[in-house]
Amino acid sequence: MVSYAMIVRNLTTDQHALLAFKHQIIIDPHNILADNWTTNYPVCNWAGVSCAAKHTRVRVLNLSNMNLTGTIPPQLGNLSFLVSLNLSHNNFHDHLPRELGQLNRLELIDLSSNFLNGEIPSCFGRLDKVLHLILANNNLTGVIPPSIANMSNLENLDLRNNLVHGNIPYEMSKLMKLRILRLAKNQLSGSIPAAIYNISALRMISLPYNNLSGSLPKKICHHLLNLEALYLYENEFSGQIPTSIGECKNLRQLMLDTNRFNGRIPTSIGNLTALTDLYLFANDLEGKAFSFHIFFSPNKF
Repeated sequence: MVSYAMIVRNLTTDQHALLAFKHQIIIDPHNILADNWTTNYPVCNWAGVSCAAKHTRVRVLNLSNMNLTGTIPPQLGNLSFLVSLNLSHNNFHDHLPRELGQLNRLELIDLSSNFLNGEIPSCFGRLDKVLHLILANNNLTGVIPPSIANMSNLENLDLRNNLVHGNIPYEMSKLMKLRILRLAKNQLSGSIPAAIYNISALRMISLPYNNLSGSLPKKICHHLLNLEALYLYENEFSGQIPTSIGECKNLRQLMLDTNRFNGRIPTSIGNLTALTDLYLFANDLEGKAFSFHIFFSPNKF
């Protein structure tokens, strides 16, 4: 017996979902959707829309940098063949609809640089094919849902510059494919779960401008052999900088300034031959500084 869902899930379903999306756009300064997203044109030829050749269903929705203003409607969750969703650098506001958790083929979610608020939906944990979850530069609140740990293929998690608070969930240590972790400029507190340092795929850990505390593990580089950037500045970290930091041979940027680290600067930092950026100021450290070729980046996180 053919299910009702199999009957209705077709390109017409996608067209209705996109027209519902268009209806929520209150400002379209270039009239791209107003002029192009009409029944006069095939859906697969609409601006920002790409379809899969095999199934003739909407596969990509990319409306980035179009200065659109509006909200994201729940009907977007009906684009069941969607692989890539990019609405970044617009003026979308209000909360993220839970129906986005139905898009189980998604590999990219980029909703960065908007005015979205409310919590990160816990149903995102169902999206186990997502490689990139980029929600940076919004007004999102609440805590990081532990269900994110179910996004088992996640490589890039970028939640920087939001209003997210609470602890970093221990469950995130299950994200063994995670390469980039960017949580800067939030209101996070507590310590970094020690198991996070066991994710050997990590290239970047960027957590500055939070209220995080605790110390760094003595064997911080035991698993982080691929780490290239460690940004922990502007927090409340304390204790000594472990001598094992010198074992992170690929480390290029080490930024631990404006914390409460104490003790001597480990001489093992001199073993970091790839290092280009070293920031240790505004701590309670002792010892001579090393001579490095330092580049001061305008955007350190």
